[in-house]
Amino acid sequence: MPGTTPTFAVEADRLSKRYRSTVAVDEVTLPVAAGEIFGILGRNGAGKTTAVELIAGLRRPDRGTVRVLGLDPRRDRARVRQVLGVQLQNSHLHSALTVTELVRLYRTFYRAPVPTAELIESVGLTGSRDTRFDTLSGGQQQRLSVALALVGRPRVVILDELTTGLDPEARRQIWTTVEGLRASGVTVLLVSHAMEEVERLCDRVALLEAGRIVALDSPAGLVRRAGLAQRVTFRAAAPIPEGLLEGLAEVERVRAESGRVVVEGHGDLLQAVSVALVRAGVVVTETRGERATLDDAFVALTGRRITNDEEAPR
Repeated sequence: MPGTTPTFAVEADRLSKRYRSTVAVDEVTLPVAAGEIFGILGRNGAGKTTAVELIAGLRRPDRGTVRVLGLDPRRDRARVRQVLGVQLQNSHLHSALTVTELVRLYRTFYRAPVPTAELIESVGLTGSRDTRFDTLSGGQQQRLSVALALVGRPRVVILDELTTGLDPEARRQIWTTVEGLRASGVTVLLVSHAMEEVERLCDRVALLEAGRIVALDSPAGLVRRAGLAQRVTFRAAAPIPEGLLEGLAEVERVRAESGRVVVEGHGDLLQAVSVALVRAGVVVTETRGERATLDDAFVALTGRRITNDEEAPR
């Protein structure tokens, strides 16, 4: 029905893009639900930025279709601009304008923009509001780019490596801003290679490798899909009754390692092991539980690890 919000805010169906002999995006299908934070995670060169540029209508796909809130981002460009905010990693803004002047300029593009001071404060640039763009630090320029993507109160926003170059405090401030977007019903498409960021923010994640989606699930679901075991290690003051831990449904393997007991398994392994030991009267020390991370899952599912120096991915 006209005027209703689609179930999927973004629908990319079998998107493909080739540059001469290089396939940048290969049959990518992304159904992004309204109101979720959807992550696209991959290494440098995996095709992440090209994929979102196709979704935003900044590039024309060789094959496939895209809809943003039911609109074609190229054919319905004027209408899409009113509902879609885009922050790309490499943005080029007028170097002589100040933060305030740039925000005021962008506000003229929209019917009901966010107030200038409120927007600048939301990305932590109040103290730099009169600073020219070309004298901002790289991190400050990145924060301003995020602000300009949000100025028109978009219903969908694309954020490409949004915290690259930010210090830990600024990074967490931007994360809070993104979480606030979800709370207000905004759909966020987050492109990143930062595992901590994706695990904290994203409801679902697509792992992109060589232009193709190799897995799509929640962060926890990707860890489960990778089949990675959890591990609990401890020292026991006395021998453990035979079969006590092996009989637990969560336990897959028990072994001794350098004077410690190592238990591998799944589910709520730490709680299951702890309860069993307490009930058996076994006193333990130096207990530690280790859960597989999204980084571990990425390696298991793609065969390669993302390194910290991978920036400006396409």
